[in-house]
Amino acid sequence: MERVSDVTETPVTETPEPVKAPTLQYRIDGPDDAPVLVLGPSLGTTWHMWDRQIPELAGTWRIVRFDLPGHGGAPALPAVSVSELADRLVATLDELGVQRFGYAGSAISAAVGADLALRHPQRLASLALIAASARFGTADEFRQRGVVVRSNGMDPMARSAPERWFTPAYAAAQPAIVEWAVQMVRTTDPGCYIAACEALAAFDIRADLARIGVPTLVLAGAEDRVTGPGDARTLVAGVPDARLAVVPGAAHLAPVEQPAAVTDLLVHHFSTAWHETLPAIPVPPAPPVAAAAPPSPQTLHVPVPMAAEPVPAPAPEVPGRPDAYEQGMKLRREVLGDARVDAETADADGFTGDFQELATRYAWGEVWARDGLDRRTRAVVALAALVAGGHLDEVAAHTRAALRAGLTPDEIKEVLLQTSVYCGLPAAGAAFRAAAAVIREETTPQP
Repeated sequence: MERVSDVTETPVTETPEPVKAPTLQYRIDGPDDAPVLVLGPSLGTTWHMWDRQIPELAGTWRIVRFDLPGHGGAPALPAVSVSELADRLVATLDELGVQRFGYAGSAISAAVGADLALRHPQRLASLALIAASARFGTADEFRQRGVVVRSNGMDPMARSAPERWFTPAYAAAQPAIVEWAVQMVRTTDPGCYIAACEALAAFDIRADLARIGVPTLVLAGAEDRVTGPGDARTLVAGVPDARLAVVPGAAHLAPVEQPAAVTDLLVHHFSTAWHETLPAIPVPPAPPVAAAAPPSPQTLHVPVPMAAEPVPAPAPEVPGRPDAYEQGMKLRREVLGDARVDAETADADGFTGDFQELATRYAWGEVWARDGLDRRTRAVVALAALVAGGHLDEVAAHTRAALRAGLTPDEIKEVLLQTSVYCGLPAAGAAFRAAAAVIREETTPQP
C-alpha cells in the first residue's frame, strides 16, 4: 500500500505543557503489518532519492520515507539543529504509532540517525549511515554556504550539485537524472537550506561514537569527495558494532548512482541485524578512559585502501576554568569561524595567553552570550562600534561574522552608511573597502 501524508504543524495549545515538535512530510510503502524501516534523504534531495530501493525493500518492510523541511514541497519550517530534525521525526513516528524501527539515512539524515542512536536508542532496531561523517567538513564551510544562498538564492547550489553528488562518468551518461537533481535543489526553500547548513556546522559527535549501541552499517561511495571512505572509516573505528561497506563507482548519492548495490547491502544488513524481539535497550554509558578498544570492524564490500582514522578524544578540561570560558569559546567560533579563532589562539603563550582567555571569557562568554540582543543585532552593533573606535583592522572579520549571522550585503551597506554620518567619511570609507572585499569573497559561489 502507499500513503502520502497531509503535513500539519502540531497546534500550539494555551496550556503550559511543552509544545510538540512539528511533524515531517512522509510517504509510506509496503504492508501495514511489516517491521518499519525509515529512509531519510540527503540535503537538497527529497524522498524520491530512494525510489529505486522501494520495490525490493517494500516487500519485507513497511517503508516510511520523509522529506526535510522546505524540501519537495514540505512546509518551510526551518530546523536549526540535527537534534530538532530528529525530534520532528520522532513526533511523526509517534503519530503513526511506530515505536521501534530500522533507520537508513543519507548525509544530513545520517546525522539524524546517529542522533537517534544517541538519544533514543530504545527506538532503533538497527541503523545504516550513508555518506555520513562524525563531523561534516568544517563549520566555516557550511556557514559560508549559507551566506552564498542568502545572497544568491539556490541557483549556485543547484548548479554545483551534480559535481558533488555523482561521478563524472555517471553525470555524462545520465543527463535526465542530472537535471532532476538540479531541479530538486533549485526548488528547495532557501531558509530551510540555510538552517540545515547551520545544523551541519554545529554537528560533531566524534567524542560520542562509542555510545552508539545499535548494529550499524556505514556505507560510502568509493568516489565520494564530500563524505568519502575516510569519514566512513572514522565512524566504523568509533562505533562498537559497526561494519563498513564501500560501493565502487559511486559518489555522494550512492543510492541513486548504484541502486542495486546499495539495495543489496541494506537488505543484508537489516535482515541480519534486526532485533525486533529484543526489549528496549538503555542508553549505553560512556566508556571509562581505560576501556578496551572496540573490535576490528568487518567489511561487507571491497573497501578503498585507507587507514582507519582514530576518533579524537574530547579535549581535557582545565581545572579551575570558569564555565563562561567554554561557552565563550563555542560562541566565538560560531561567530568568527574556526579559521579566525585558530589563527588568533595558535600563538598564545605565557605573555598573550591570559589576554586570549580574558577575551574569550568576558567578551564572548559573558557579553555576546547575553539574551538581551539577538546575534544579528550584536553583529550590527559590533560593526558600528569598530568603525567608531577606528579599529578598522577588525572590520573584515566582523563583516564575515555579520554575513554568517544572517545580515545581507545590503544591510551591511546601510550600517556602514550610518556610521559615515556619525564617525566620519574617512573611517567609513576604509570600512567599506574592507567589507566589500569580504562580501565578494563570501558571496561568490565556489567553483
